[in-house]
Amino acid sequence: MATKRTYQPHKLKRIKKFGFMKRNSSKDGRKMLKRRMLKGRKKLVNA
Repeated sequence: MATKRTYQPHKLKRIKKFGFMKRNSSKDGRKMLKRRMLKGRKKLVNA
């Protein structure tokens, strides 16, 4: 019997944990978004 892999993706769970709204809801999250904007990232959040 093989062991189960650690990454079992779920879209909604990922969005709720790492989405734009979640990032924007905290001070540090907004700082992170600002840094990515200044860097010129095409995607601000990877969710």
